[in-house]
Amino acid sequence: MESQFSRPEFNYVLAALLQEDCYPLAQQLELVRLRAGQMLSEMGQRIHHVHFPTTAVVSMLAVSESGAAIEVAVAGKEGLIGMPVLTGGDSMPYRVEVRCTGLAYRITATAMRDAFMQSAAIRSASLLYVQALLTQVAQVAVCNRHHSLHDQVCRWLLLTLERMHSRELLITQQGIADRLGVRREGVAAAIGRMQDLGLLLTSRGRIALLDRPRLEAMGCECYRVIMREYARLLPPPAGHAAAFAAAAGPRPCHADHGVPLRSCV
Repeated sequence: MESQFSRPEFNYVLAALLQEDCYPLAQQLELVRLRAGQMLSEMGQRIHHVHFPTTAVVSMLAVSESGAAIEVAVAGKEGLIGMPVLTGGDSMPYRVEVRCTGLAYRITATAMRDAFMQSAAIRSASLLYVQALLTQVAQVAVCNRHHSLHDQVCRWLLLTLERMHSRELLITQQGIADRLGVRREGVAAAIGRMQDLGLLLTSRGRIALLDRPRLEAMGCECYRVIMREYARLLPPPAGHAAAFAAAAGPRPCHADHGVPLRSCV
């Protein structure tokens, strides 16, 4: 399956806008670097910014009263973080944590709410993403309940690497287990099997993908269902990405330059 997110330097919700639509929004965006492990929002916390990842990958985690957490969705360059701002809310219903270090555009919640109300194009692009995100949440729930841990690990790896536009991931087996809400031993067994089949190459804290087509083929349908919905609702508008970049112009990047872009937790 060929990746539709082929331009990692852009966010596809923003790139879906025509130049006349994106110009007012672009002037209020700032480019920031998000670090792996950084908490963007705790459950119930007021939303101050909406983020549009470009190379960063962000996890949305449901948290129980006991403190146990499980990943219910992930967002990268195909989406945005801060969905309640678009639906009339002002706080996060889940924990939002940066999974993989990278860049994102951000805008204040107030400015995003105003742009959403004033521009039909911004409303359309944002709500199409909301629809795709709901598909992802539902499909992840199906996968976690009905599919094997091996299938869940396949789906998790494919979705993460898709958003990173990379074949290599810096993460521990415990980190994957924490996201899936399972024991590390089960993840280790699944990854060990994939390595034995020549699909992955692993070393301490590092996973390299060797054979993507075979990994997709041996996993469940969930990755394909999720990606097909994103491709249907938010196809990459190649002609508009450059227009958005031109409208945004050179923006300051508030970054920790010592953090490698591919580090993940």
